[in-house]
Amino acid sequence: MPNKQNLDIVDAFSSKFEKASGVYFTDYLGLSVKDITDLRSKFTSDGVEFCVVKNKLAQISFKNAGFEEIGNVLKGPTAIAFSYDDPTSPARILKEFKKNNELPVVKAFLVDGKMMDKTAFSAVANLPSREVLITKFVSGLSSPMSKFASTLRSSMGSLLNVLNSIKESKSN
Repeated sequence: MPNKQNLDIVDAFSSKFEKASGVYFTDYLGLSVKDITDLRSKFTSDGVEFCVVKNKLAQISFKNAGFEEIGNVLKGPTAIAFSYDDPTSPARILKEFKKNNELPVVKAFLVDGKMMDKTAFSAVANLPSREVLITKFVSGLSSPMSKFASTLRSSMGSLLNVLNSIKESKSN
């Protein structure tokens, strides 16, 4: 019979799996307390939750959230990063952190409910942030309008110059 504490943990993690847009399973074994604290602070400053949970409880929570079997991902020590806003944010943080450290190793990750293995990690980690993508999209939309307005302004200016020239030539 499961105890109340484990049931509460399963409920909490099931909710996290359902709400998260990005979930990253990492192997953290070998990181010092200082490194884990540093990594956790980087995650926290970017709105990412970084937790360690027992593998069996994580597996039950994952199934309760409506996902398929997780397979061999939850073998050995596992820390999980949950991102609720930008699903690629943990990947960028982990990529930056791994420039100075060999760990943590990404075992697998979920982006918008789709499970990916560690081979796709570098492609996701190199994606620009959501804000950058939105900015590029908006500037891409406004660029043709700006060019059109500029063309109209220059055409109107040219027409005005021609009309002024005609007016001056007729007044002389």
